[in-house]
Amino acid sequence: MAYKDDRYYMRTAWLWLAGWALFRLIWAGLFPLAPDEANYWQWGRHLAWGYHDQAPLMGWALWLSTSVLGHCEWSVRLPSVLAMWTASAYLVAMARRWSGTRTAVAVAFLTQGVLVFNVGGLLATPDALQAAGWAGAAYHTARAYENGKWAQWLTAGFWLGLGLLAKYTMIVFPAGAFAYGLFSSQHRVRLISPGPYVGLLLGLAMFCPVIYWNHENNWNSLRHVAHLGGTDQDFILQWRYLGDYVASQAALLSPLVFLLILLSWGTASMGTGVGGHWTQTYYLWTSFPMFAGFALLSLHTRVYGNWPAAGYLTASVLAATYFSQRTKRVFSTRPKERGKLWAWAVGTSYLLTLCVLLHVVWPVLPVPLQMDRTLTELSGWRELGEEAGALKEAMPQPSRTFLFGLRYQIASELAFYSPGRPRTVCINRWKRPNVYDYWWRDQDLLGWDAVGVTLSPDSHTTMLHEVFDRVDPPVALPVTRDLPFYRRKDGACPPIKTFYLYKAYGFRGGLRWKPPEGRDVRKVAQGS
Repeated sequence: MAYKDDRYYMRTAWLWLAGWALFRLIWAGLFPLAPDEANYWQWGRHLAWGYHDQAPLMGWALWLSTSVLGHCEWSVRLPSVLAMWTASAYLVAMARRWSGTRTAVAVAFLTQGVLVFNVGGLLATPDALQAAGWAGAAYHTARAYENGKWAQWLTAGFWLGLGLLAKYTMIVFPAGAFAYGLFSSQHRVRLISPGPYVGLLLGLAMFCPVIYWNHENNWNSLRHVAHLGGTDQDFILQWRYLGDYVASQAALLSPLVFLLILLSWGTASMGTGVGGHWTQTYYLWTSFPMFAGFALLSLHTRVYGNWPAAGYLTASVLAATYFSQRTKRVFSTRPKERGKLWAWAVGTSYLLTLCVLLHVVWPVLPVPLQMDRTLTELSGWRELGEEAGALKEAMPQPSRTFLFGLRYQIASELAFYSPGRPRTVCINRWKRPNVYDYWWRDQDLLGWDAVGVTLSPDSHTTMLHEVFDRVDPPVALPVTRDLPFYRRKDGACPPIKTFYLYKAYGFRGGLRWKPPEGRDVRKVAQGS
C-alpha cells in the first residue's frame, strides 16, 4: 500500500513539473522580449568565451536555440524553460531521496508557485541556467557526501562548471558545500579523499575559457562585477539598501514563503528540525550563505533582488521538509498551525505569480503607470523597430546607415524588432561600458549616417552633435495602449512612454565609454 502511495505522489510531482513547464513554453511566446533578454539574444549572435557583463553560457545557449528554431520570443526563452525544469526535477529528487515522496510533492508545488523561479524560468536570463547548475551540483554533492563515490563528485563538478559558466555567483555554492563538510562530524571524513577536490578542479577547468577571455580583455568582466559590488565607493555602512533588499526578497518569493524560509534557516541552525537528518544542515549551508552574503553587501551598496535567487533552491526543499507535514519539533509551532502556514504560503505564492504573469500579457492590475515596470519595459518595441527600419530605408544611403541607441537595452531591442534584424550599435560614450564595445570600433562606421533612439528629447541632441556632423530634430513616437484604468477624463490614455528617433549624418567617432572624473574601477579596462 505504501508503495502505491509513493508511486501516486511521485507521479503527481512529475506531472506538476511537466504541466508548469508546458505552461511556460506557451507563455514564452505571448509577449515581447524585455530589454535584458534582447541583450542576451545579441550575445548569441556574437559568440565569445566571455562577455563584459556576465559569464557566457546564456549566449551559447541562445545561439544553439535560435540556430535550430529561428529567431522568435519562444526560441529565445526556451533555454530558460528547460533549465528551470531541470532545476525543479533535481529538487524533487533530493526531497524524494532524503525526505520521502510526500515532501517531494510539496517541493514540486512550492517551487512552481514562487515568483522568482517563474521569472527566472521564463525570461531569457542567466538565472535559470545557474539554477540548473546549482540544483544539479547540490544533489550530486549530497550523494557524494552520502556514499563517497567518485562518479558523484565528478558529476557535481560538472554541474558546478555549468553554473559558473552561467553566472559568477555560483562560486558561493562550493564554499557553502565545503563548509558543511568541514563542520559535519558525520561527513568530515569525505574531505580527506581526493574526490571533492577533483570534482572542484573539473568545475574550475570548465570555467577556464572565461578566465582566459578576461585575461585577454583587461579583466573587464571582473572589473564590471567589482563596480556593481561598490569597490570604487568609499566603505561606509548604511541601512537604506538593506531594507530594499529584504523587501525585494519578500516580493520575489511572496512574503509568507520568505517567512517559511527564514524560519527554516533558523530551525536548521539550531538543530531542532524533523528527525535531525544531516541533509537539513546541508540545505542550510547551500542556501543561507547566498542570502546572508548579499544582505551584508547591501549594507554598502545596492543589491538587485534576483542576485541571491539560486540560494532559495535548496532552501525550498528545507522549507518543504519542515512545514509541509504535520511533524513535531519545528520551534514550538504546533503541527496543525504549521500546516495552515504552509497552505497559505503556497497558495498566496501562486496567486501573486499568476497575477504577475497574466498582467505581463494582458495588463489587468490597476498599478500606477509610473510604477508598472512590466508595462513600461515590454511595450512598444515592435512599433519602434518598424519605425526605425522605415526611417533607415528613407535615409540617403540606407546601406551606409546604422541603427543605434544610447543604452545597450534599446540597441538590442532595435536589433531584434527592426526588419531583417540588423546589427545595431550602442554609443556608450556617456553611459557605461558594455558588450557593444567589443563588437564595433569607430573606424568601422566613420562617415556613416544613422538613425538613433532615446527616451529623452532634450540633452541628447547636444550630445549627439559631439559624434555626428549633423543631427535632425527628433521625431516622437508615443507608445499607448487602451487600458481603461489609465484613461484620463477626456477618455484618452496617456502614453506609456515616448521614444525619440533621430536622423544623424556623418559619424565622426566616439562610440566607447568616456570615463568620468574620479575613482572608477572600470577606468583601466577601458582607457580614458
